[in-house]
Amino acid sequence: MFNSERTIKGCKWQWLWLVLLTIVFVGCQNNNDKKIIIATAANIESAMLALTNAYAHKTGVKFELIVGSSGKLTAQIMEGAPYDIFVAANMKYPEAVYAGGKAKNKPKVYAKGKLVLWSMIENTPISIAALSDPVIEHIALANPKTAPYGVAAQEVLQHYGLNEILGSKLVFGESIGQTDQFIISRAAQIGFTALSTVLSPEMKGKGSWILINPSLYSNISQGVVLVNRKEETNQGSQGFYDFLFSVEAKEILKEFGYLVDE
Repeated sequence: MFNSERTIKGCKWQWLWLVLLTIVFVGCQNNNDKKIIIATAANIESAMLALTNAYAHKTGVKFELIVGSSGKLTAQIMEGAPYDIFVAANMKYPEAVYAGGKAKNKPKVYAKGKLVLWSMIENTPISIAALSDPVIEHIALANPKTAPYGVAAQEVLQHYGLNEILGSKLVFGESIGQTDQFIISRAAQIGFTALSTVLSPEMKGKGSWILINPSLYSNISQGVVLVNRKEETNQGSQGFYDFLFSVEAKEILKEFGYLVDE
């Protein structure tokens, strides 16, 4: 009788232990289901942090941001990278993702970006004309092959006939993020970057900058798509996608210098 009772008690403990393990396992799965992985262009990193924080505060959803140039993120998605949403710096790259069958929906413009000329060095003249000054030895811009803001900067230089004249001075970052580092570290005395960079909480009020006339470069219409993953692990990405077009999200984007449809 004693052995039988001990066996029954042992079974009860095993059963309780299995229940506990099941609860923990299901809880972990639920947390993973709520985690949204966003591939985001470097120019919108600060704004995306603000957007995801606002959405997380409302819903409890967790996020992971993968930051890089739109071109490189596109290549990763085409190779099967497990991203849920692709937030690009223009429409070219999400359109390529859609054409390649890697997007659930057609690309949609969530904002339009603006280009600035920025320097962190005191007394540096901030103007297009000043770029030819011998005192300016290095000018940073994003790689036009992978970064839309680099394309915009190159178009501005072409407009003024400065591409060849300034060729030896140009320093290319793989993304706006790397370009910003060239400027912040003073490796480049001046450089082209996104307005969102100089208006970000980290950089606001630092250095000097001027806004480049938008008529000098193609519209930087920034697009977003839901990524069509092989294994569906997240059911919450649609909610955040919809949030990007909400009044609240548009107000946040405007704070970072983006143009949005009202």
